[in-house]
Amino acid sequence: MVAGQTAYATIRAALERGDHDEVLRLTDATLAGRPGDDAAHELRARALLALGRVEEAERHAADAVRLDPDEVRYRELLATVLASRGAHRDAAVEFGWLARNDPRQVAWALAEAAERLDAAQEARGIEAARRAARLEPDNVSAQLALARGLTRLGDARGALAAAQRAVSLAPDEAGSREALADALWLTGREAAAFAEFLALLETMAGRDRRRVLAKARSLYRQQAGPLGRALASVEPLFRLALRFDWISVA
Repeated sequence: MVAGQTAYATIRAALERGDHDEVLRLTDATLAGRPGDDAAHELRARALLALGRVEEAERHAADAVRLDPDEVRYRELLATVLASRGAHRDAAVEFGWLARNDPRQVAWALAEAAERLDAAQEARGIEAARRAARLEPDNVSAQLALARGLTRLGDARGALAAAQRAVSLAPDEAGSREALADALWLTGREAAAFAEFLALLETMAGRDRRRVLAKARSLYRQQAGPLGRALASVEPLFRLALRFDWISVA
């Protein structure tokens, strides 16, 4: 038993210092002698995930869960691995299991909500977000998940209320302000939504900026006449028009 604990501590130390190849070498040896060692499967899965070998990580995380289905740490690891490879429905199932087994844990309800929304299961995502919001009414992530889900379902009033709550809790949080812009657009307040999108563009870069710019173009195209629609269809021209304040939404 002592030898087993020492081996586990050695593998854990290698993982913590980022020596993933050493973790794989040590767990290879451990599993060759004890294929049913759930802790070795867990540590191997964590090292494989860190190395980007997601399918192998999933296999070992699933083995750890199979060997000890009630170990929370293994379930959370499996859910994380599934989410990392885009298996959002399966990840949501695992996070849902964790949330049901510890209903006071907000993080798992939020993780389930995020995975449900990514899996286009809006109704179930909203349900998970509501659970999180009931536990922590002032949790920005819960209000944000709720706003996003309700926006996707077309519940304009509910989405706006949740987004406004999120912004009141974290005024400088870009995700909250984007959710507010989306909700304003949904409620027919296009000018206010467009203004929010433009304000966000000043603070964003990379993929986030491209996403918000695409929303601003789409909103403007909906409201513009033929000339404006032609301008919005060419991104460089649209960006130039924004730069010089040539366009607006009334």
